[in-house]
Amino acid sequence: MDAIVKPLHPGAKPQISDHVTKAPEPVSPRPSRAEAEAAVRTLIAYIGDNPNREGLLDTPKRVVGAYEELYRGYREVPADVLERTFGETGQYDDLVLVRDIAFNSACEHHMMPFTGKAHVAYMPTGRVVGLSKLARLVDTYARRLQTQEHMNSQIATAIEEILKPRGVAVMIEAEHTCMSLRGVEKPGALTVTTQFRGAFRDDPNEQLRFINLVRVNQR
Repeated sequence: MDAIVKPLHPGAKPQISDHVTKAPEPVSPRPSRAEAEAAVRTLIAYIGDNPNREGLLDTPKRVVGAYEELYRGYREVPADVLERTFGETGQYDDLVLVRDIAFNSACEHHMMPFTGKAHVAYMPTGRVVGLSKLARLVDTYARRLQTQEHMNSQIATAIEEILKPRGVAVMIEAEHTCMSLRGVEKPGALTVTTQFRGAFRDDPNEQLRFINLVRVNQR
């Protein structure tokens, strides 16, 4: 199966959102690693512990290293994830669904984790993208400070604007520790969000089919 990389602007100038074609701009000047580690030491002292005790001496370094991994989405460009497509589809034009894409993100309000699954479908027009790329796209947006609603919309927009399918459907189900471990303290409560574009938005039967395919074999 031959693959091609399509330019983002073939011929005309399509309207593509900045968050799709660019990684977020860092603040300038960006704090140094030493400043970030000092901030972690300050937080340790603020909660009432001693950042100089043996068990915490290397914690600032570990926390900053973990942040670089957990928030790598700030260094990734969604359009790059979707740029390689395949044309040998046998004229397939029905929906492609990747469900149960596990992800980890962090609430932008409390910087506490929320975790769950994303279900992503699109109706291709001539070319398809590798299935793993849909999972990578979810991770690119998840690995940033987020709200679930915004993340859902961003994923749908990136697929719609880059692949230009007949329709896009994205459902996200997640548990937010900012409401399970603090505040109302309701563990197990799931937040469900959806975005329907194109054929999925216009045809309730396609929405129902998507939801049924997501729910099949689920208990």
